[in-house]
Amino acid sequence: MGFHVFDADLAENLDDPSRYRYCSVEELTAPLQGGMGQVMDLGSGTGFYTEALRDVAERVLAVDIQPAMHRLHDERRPDPGVRLLTAAAAALPIADGTVDAAVSTATFHEFAGVDALEELARVIVPGGTVVTVDWSATGAGARGPPVDERFSLGAAMMQLEAAGFTTVSAEERTETFRLVSHLA
Repeated sequence: MGFHVFDADLAENLDDPSRYRYCSVEELTAPLQGGMGQVMDLGSGTGFYTEALRDVAERVLAVDIQPAMHRLHDERRPDPGVRLLTAAAAALPIADGTVDAAVSTATFHEFAGVDALEELARVIVPGGTVVTVDWSATGAGARGPPVDERFSLGAAMMQLEAAGFTTVSAEERTETFRLVSHLA
């Protein structure tokens, strides 16, 4: 599992407001305390959720592996408070312990693995928050990636915990799960 990359030719789908039924701005940002220095959107795509992070952070790091996604992000949502970083989750060009929080919306299944989660733990400050909303392996598969490419909530929790995170809250929904973790 993991390491699937979203087709940049389908990027228009990433700006569809119907995505909010799977993850609202409120449920993404509620676990993040206002006034944070630096927040990372891991798998930021075109920036659909990235712009909401500006309300809780001084600076936002939009990380995506595809330069094409950053070009679209910059065209649609230029913002001097957002730094676009083209990088794999397993090789983040970010200093140790400098990110207060990270979010991942519908991308955990694309990058989850030991190297990427250890890298996430490396850049997050101790006590920092990670909010993960992704397609669930228990979903029907009507939307999102094929079910066999998805993680269950339990599997995602185990992977994050193995990387040093503790679970704060976890909920299974119709097609997705929402997991909030802190770095121990």
